[in-house]
Parts: sequence; C-alpha cells; structure tokens
Amino acid sequence: MKLKQLESVLGDLEQFSNPKVELEQYPTGPHIASRMLYTAENSFGDVSNKVVADFGCGCGTLGAAATLLGADQVIAIDIDSDSLELASENAADLELDIDFVQCDIRNLEWRGHVDTVVMNPPFGTRKKGVDMDFLSMALKVASQAVYSLHKTSTREVSRSV
Repeated sequence: MKLKQLESVLGDLEQFSNPKVELEQYPTGPHIASRMLYTAENSFGDVSNKVVADFGCGCGTLGAAATLLGADQVIAIDIDSDSLELASENAADLELDIDFVQCDIRNLEWRGHVDTVVMNPPFGTRKKGVDMDFLSMALKVASQAVYSLHKTSTREVSRSV
C-alpha cells in the first residue's frame, strides 16, 4: 500500500467524541500514524509478516495501519472499554482482523510472541511516569522493535530506559 493511500484510509477512521482526560486520550492523526508505520515497514521490515502489538490502542489507528501494511497478527491493548469498542468498530468498518485485549499495560503479563510494539502512550501529564511504564513494558514484550511517540521533554529519560 502506498503512503498516501494509507494516510487516506486512516483519515476515515472514527476518533474519540469525548476523550477521557484522566487517561490522556488523544488520537494519533493519520499523517503521523501512516508515516510511523510506513517507515517501520519500508525502512526496517518491522510490520509485514510480523506480530504487532498496539499498546494503548485508543481508536485503533496504529493497529489498523499495521494490519493494512501486512502484519500477520495485530493485538490492540487498552485499559478503556470505550476505546476498545471504537477501535473494534473501526477495524470492522475496514474488514480488518485485529485481536483486542482489555488490560492495564502496567499490569500486562504477556506470554505470547510479539515482534513489534507500536504505541502513542499517555505522555504522563496526569500520571507522572506512565509513558515510561509503557515504554518499559514494550521493551520487555517486543522481540525486534518498539516504535513509540513521546514528548520532547522526555527524550533523555526515554533514551535511558
């Protein structure tokens, strides 16, 4: 799939109508999501024929992108049942096969194989350090690569994890 086509498809996904501030819910826009996953696939081969987990999946944009780019399996994980319902509806609208799991990432006890983790975690403005909790768990779960979006103010901390 070409980059512009991927961005267009992702742009049609439903977004949060009432984001939950306490969970720091904000959608990953189609522009950045398409480029993030397209680069992961076309520069590094980390999506197609891989098992990809989308941590804190929200409305499912990153997981949908991974599926559209040929992931063997996508596992979308979120603590919020409303987010999972929206992500599931988005996947169904595109006829995408994505597995959804309700779980707090900080308590995840994953035993399955995951090649790549993609995520746009909470930035930690409401719960300090939650972004690093997501990153630490992603590094434990992923066998090959982690792609994560963070505030620039946490760049040095992210490098030390």
